[in-house]
Amino acid sequence: MEIKNKRLTDDEFSKLRAEVLTQWPTGKDVDFDEAVAYQKSIPEQRKFADKLLKAKAAGRTLIQPRAGVPVVEEHIKLMQYLEEYGHVDLLPTTIDSYTRQNRYEEGEVGIRESIRLGRALMNGFPAVNHGVAKCRQVTESVNTPIQVRHGTPDARLLAEITFAGGFTSYEGGGVSYNLPYCKNVPMEQTIWDWQYVDRLTGWYEEQGVSINREPYGPLTGTLVPPCISHAVAIIEALLAAEQGVKNITVGYGQCGNLVQDVAAIRTLEELTDEYLEKYGYKDVKVTTVLHEWMGGFPADEAQAFGVISWGAATAALSKATKVIVKSPHEAVGIPTMEANSEGCRCTKQVVNMLADQVFVADTLETEKEIIRRETRCIVDKCFELGDGDIALGCCRGVEAGVLDVPFAPCSANAGLMLPARDNDGAIRILEMGHLPFPQDLRDFHREKMEARGRQEKRSPSFQMVIDDVYAIGKGHLVGRP
Repeated sequence: MEIKNKRLTDDEFSKLRAEVLTQWPTGKDVDFDEAVAYQKSIPEQRKFADKLLKAKAAGRTLIQPRAGVPVVEEHIKLMQYLEEYGHVDLLPTTIDSYTRQNRYEEGEVGIRESIRLGRALMNGFPAVNHGVAKCRQVTESVNTPIQVRHGTPDARLLAEITFAGGFTSYEGGGVSYNLPYCKNVPMEQTIWDWQYVDRLTGWYEEQGVSINREPYGPLTGTLVPPCISHAVAIIEALLAAEQGVKNITVGYGQCGNLVQDVAAIRTLEELTDEYLEKYGYKDVKVTTVLHEWMGGFPADEAQAFGVISWGAATAALSKATKVIVKSPHEAVGIPTMEANSEGCRCTKQVVNMLADQVFVADTLETEKEIIRRETRCIVDKCFELGDGDIALGCCRGVEAGVLDVPFAPCSANAGLMLPARDNDGAIRILEMGHLPFPQDLRDFHREKMEARGRQEKRSPSFQMVIDDVYAIGKGHLVGRP
């Protein structure tokens, strides 16, 4: 398969759709015209895209947790609890691992056993198994917009059912839900499957229903340099826009250094707008999301709240449109709804306190320019490798190591680039691999790592990377020996 960034024709889409809707019996309940009418009937306060754009215009940061359980009635209780006691602005529905692998028969077993034993035996909500009507029970049970969050390489049927079920935002993409999640799924295949999701979103848009789409920003969530996650976000935004998506939220996972994180969020929106404009997508609305710390968490709840608060402060000072919240149970597993709400209230408190404050720093503009240059190097090289086609160029860029996600399990990922922190805790690049940077940027990173080596009286090495991975769980940012 040679992939192209070209809008699916109506005939291509219709033929694919006839196949997709037969993947599980609940697909037969999807009626596009009826689903459009249903989406149009959803009250304004439950529309994700509208709420994001209002928050952006007001300079507010919205808060959203992660959450999902397998049984409909229990999932509704969870959503209502988070709405009432978590003070959330946006709600999630996290999808279970069986659905993410299209293993719907096992999902059926998981639902039955969860009901029989009276406890969740799955790590999320199996929306495909439950079908359209039960999804609508969930979305109608609260007054807050709900997003589908998952991790699915082939998310086509899930999109069909949840869009018809009243969900108004959908996370993921053909790059961000492949490289960090899959081992042997070809890049061309996931991009092709996600072109379907984006064309479906564009099809709704053409009928007057705006569904928000969000590429997954943190990727592996471990020492990901801003330029890598920015490049993926921009590429997925371009792929989505080609299929007719008009409302896109690009994301970034908190790295821990305040200056770098603020610079990252501010340049992410700027660069996404820049590339969308450059390639002719002039009517796409872009918002941003900061994911609170995605790495190892301290097991002590008081320390965990410290990590959560730092993420909340970063989101507020960077003026991200929304922030994805962590819980004080992050180190031990799926949180209770009470702990999840506590993380939300903690974040809300900090965000409210910092809402009117403007972050300035002497090095902020320097950091922003570094991120801009690095990101453009990667994205522009992908365009070059694809002979002007970003879908093809992305696949070739991954193969060439031009787009290289640290610690990704995907066999297509080069895995040659190695990140580590500098003396200030900013993420730099210890080993360049095949990143297409000019000499001055290479020298910048080398000098930063050598400075840390002098400070710690050791040579820059892979041990620094290991130390940095475990640092937060030990109460530090930089992994000092």
